Amino acid sequence: QLMRAARATWPAAELDSVAREFPKGAHQPVVLGLAARAAGLGPDDAAYCAVYESVSGPATATVRLLGLDPFDVTAVLARLAPELDRVVERAVAAARLVAADGVDALPAASAPLLEIGAEAHAAWPVRLFAS
Repeated sequence: QLMRAARATWPAAELDSVAREFPKGAHQPVVLGLAARAAGLGPDDAAYCAVYESVSGPATATVRLLGLDPFDVTAVLARLAPELDRVVERAVAAARLVAADGVDALPAASAPLLEIGAEAHAAWPVRLFAS
């Protein structure tokens, strides 16, 4: 969906090329980076988009699925801002090292089991939800 939205909003040869190469969809961080570039954003802006997306989705789910107060949830997100700024700073600094040091310069400060679980879920023959 991000690829479709980005191509409609910011037409770019790079987006078209990746869409042709991966017709079933490319990895979301790759598309986000290309979309940010097509929109004229810099690395910091792209990192902020990624960081905000990583917290806003779960925050929205707490309102919809758990019935938490949306204002309380928004307040939690606002209090996270300094930590999100630090994450962006570390991500951009690490990304700048890649040109010289290769991808081993990138940190692995995530939850790999979530990615593994997502891959396993995508291979299930039966869908439990319409997503």
